[in-house]
Parts: sequence; structure tokens; C-alpha cells
Amino acid sequence: MKTDRKRHWFFMYLHCFLVGSLVDSSSLSSTTHIQSVISKVGNQAVLPCSWKSRLGEVAARSACHIQWTTPVDTVFELRGEQKWEAEEFQGRVEVPEERLGSGDCSQVINDVQIGDTGRYESFMVVDGVRSTKTRVFIQSVKLSVFDHKSLASRGPGEDLVLDLYTSHSVRVVFQGRNSSEWSVVWMRGDKDSQRLEKHPLREQLTIKNVKSSDDGTYKVLDEQGLAVSTVQLYVEENSTALKVHQIQESQVPTDDAAKSSCSALLILSVLLTSFQILHFL
Repeated sequence: MKTDRKRHWFFMYLHCFLVGSLVDSSSLSSTTHIQSVISKVGNQAVLPCSWKSRLGEVAARSACHIQWTTPVDTVFELRGEQKWEAEEFQGRVEVPEERLGSGDCSQVINDVQIGDTGRYESFMVVDGVRSTKTRVFIQSVKLSVFDHKSLASRGPGEDLVLDLYTSHSVRVVFQGRNSSEWSVVWMRGDKDSQRLEKHPLREQLTIKNVKSSDDGTYKVLDEQGLAVSTVQLYVEENSTALKVHQIQESQVPTDDAAKSSCSALLILSVLLTSFQILHFL
């Protein structure tokens, strides 16, 4: 009888603990939520921001003064007609002014690069007491930028068009199928040759009249030597049609999914521990 009572109270305690854990986990997710944005090199990324959700009508009574920062430095700042942007983002970043009045302070990064990957935070500077300025945190966003990956098949004598994706691509390197060495195929500024031709307007490089020795891996690299794209070329004798297959990237789990997994693991560990304790009751 005493053992049954112990078990009853133990299960009541366990139930309350699990419910409390779920509530706490849900509250933590909502208060520390970081939005995630995923993009590929050369594309446009929009980092969401809404100042009305944090300031209501407070900021509407003063001129919009928005800041976007990383943990290291300020990326972009807009105050009325005055703008400032970090050197590495020159000409690539903006906060559309026509949307600010309605509360949208999203930052647009054009021609995103691998080096842009990281955490960004937005702030609104508003008038405080006694003519002081107060900086109010609005939103935290995690940006992940990935390179392009693809497979291509060509027959001997066909052309291969390599997408460079961005003006920040400075060279193309090649590794043969049975080789461990990388060789430079093209550098930005090189003149066109009999086999290599850079499109005058688009970010594309054409390798003409491919042959069996061209079979292997091509990498497009940026100024930091980071991969913009990787193309696996197969030169096949019987290939008569263009075949390009995009390699699907492994899905990066979102922050919410990661938190849910952690909560599930916590609950599972508690349940296992509880059954071990019951064994001794």
C-alpha cells in the first residue's frame, strides 16, 4: 500500500515537472527567437525587421534612425537622408526608405557572399528624456550563405558554361578525375583564348570544345579563396544532350527545430531516469 502511494506521488511530481519543462521551453523559444535566413552566393538576402512590433507608435513621432550591426561592427545606418555602410558592404546593402514608415526596417543584402554569413542585429535610435537618444533592440537574424554545387555531363567537342554568379569571383581552378593537384584555369582580367571565353556582360565563363582530359572538378573561388561554386564535369563519349543536375543541399535545421530536439531529449532522459527510480520503489 505504501509503495502504491509512493508511486502515485512520484507520477504526480513527474507530470508537473514535464509540463513545466514544456512551458519553460516554449517561453524560452519565444523570448530568444532568432530568425534564420538562408541564401546562396550571388543572390539577394532579406533580413527581416519590424520596429512597430517593439516600439509601437513611439518611433513614429521621431525621424527614423535605423542601425544594423554584427557582433564585430556596424554594417549599415540610416538617419533621414544620411546613410552609412561598412566598406565590405559598399553598394550591396540597403534598408528601403519607402517601407520604413509602415514599420518595415528589413535590411536587403544584394550579391551575398560566403563571408556575409553570421548574426545580424537591428536597432532603432529614438528620442529619450531630456533630448537624449536611446538605442532599442529590434531583431536578431542569422544569415547562412552557401556555395552552388552541380553535376554536368558533356560529350567531346561540346561546350561547358560555368556560372561565376558574382563579380567577386576571381578565379577558376581545376582538379582532374585521377589527380590530387589543383591548377588555375582562369583569372579575372585574363584575355579570352581559343578555349576560354568570358561573357562580356554576364558572369559566365565558357570552356569550348571539351575533351576527355577536362573530366574532373571545377571550383569558382572569390577573393578570400572561398568556393562560390563547385561543378563536377563528366566527359562521356555517348553524351549528346546537355545534362545538369543540381545537388540538393542538406537541409540546415532551424533554430526552432533544434530547440524542439533538445526539449525532446530532455524529456526522454527524465522518463528513463524515472523508470529506473521506480524500479527501486
